[in-house]
Amino acid sequence: MREPVGPRRQRILAAVESRGSARVSDLAAELQVSVVTVRRDVEELAREGRLRRGHGVVRSALAAQGLPAAPAPDGGAVAVVVPERHAYLYESLHGARSVLEAAGRRVALHIAPRASGAERPLVERALADGAAGLLLAPRWRTRADEEGDYGHLAALDVPAVLMERRPPPGSALHAMDSVRSDHAHGVHLAVQHLTGLGHRRIVFATRDDSPTARTLRAACARIADAHPLIEKWAWTLCAPEAGHDGPYPAEETAELSALLHGTGATAAVLHGDVDALMLVQRLADNGVRVPEDCSVVAYDDVVAALGTTPLTAVAPPKAEVGRVAAELLLRRLDESPGAWGPVRRIELLPSLSVRGSTRARTAAPI
Repeated sequence: MREPVGPRRQRILAAVESRGSARVSDLAAELQVSVVTVRRDVEELAREGRLRRGHGVVRSALAAQGLPAAPAPDGGAVAVVVPERHAYLYESLHGARSVLEAAGRRVALHIAPRASGAERPLVERALADGAAGLLLAPRWRTRADEEGDYGHLAALDVPAVLMERRPPPGSALHAMDSVRSDHAHGVHLAVQHLTGLGHRRIVFATRDDSPTARTLRAACARIADAHPLIEKWAWTLCAPEAGHDGPYPAEETAELSALLHGTGATAAVLHGDVDALMLVQRLADNGVRVPEDCSVVAYDDVVAALGTTPLTAVAPPKAEVGRVAAELLLRRLDESPGAWGPVRRIELLPSLSVRGSTRARTAAPI
């Protein structure tokens, strides 16, 4: 038989007052109820002024009167949730780790598999383990995946910062702290570099299975349409199998080499590095030389410099995104839960590394 609400809340109150503080997950285990149930009880007790809510920790109201409270369990660990096999975001993870460990915060890493909605149970587990705060980089392969996470992330009762993610205005997460690269500026750098070398016809290729790819596609269209020196441009998927948000017309899933030939393009911008390196190989197989016949710019700059022809690449500030996100989270953790300052949406500018895959246009179009 389920215990009535009143006696259960009295037991929570007694447990916290006897210890000074308690972890929400520990209370749930002791009471044999869900973490969600305990959180609801704690919210009501805090509203009545009988408890103080912390970041995954409940404290006695006596602490508010100047009496010492017990330290947060697990040293106030910060949970970091990133997708598996994602070299780009692993660099952000390393940047965040350097800041958090310097501040004495343990990092609890959770790696999300490729399955849709895989991050949610990891977040719930982190909270049950008493995480003081969260750094999140959900995969969000489709818009439906993204929107499916809005509800539970908006309901978090610990500080959380999104890395390389920016939900759209009006969404439930629009008012969530976030740190990301200004990818539109990255596209601008690539286009300015290529047009400065005399290229007037450019092919863009991105994936559509991440928020970054979708942002890049929109930026490519906006910047190319408005640029006075671009005569013709086209966009396609880097790989047709990436078309989760399709269906797409045939020209938007065209093979890159064929699209370059059909548009007379002398340059290409590809997201990301691996796709750009593979394009260079395919062009070589077809007798097209890089950069003599076609200039190539990669977007990400994780392994772009390692190609037989080192690739010119746009480099988002991957590690710095992690560092700034961690600094923002630490700031939130130092603030009282009821006195958090304004939401911060921080953008950092990418840079361009010029290497051997781009040169001034000297050849006829492909």
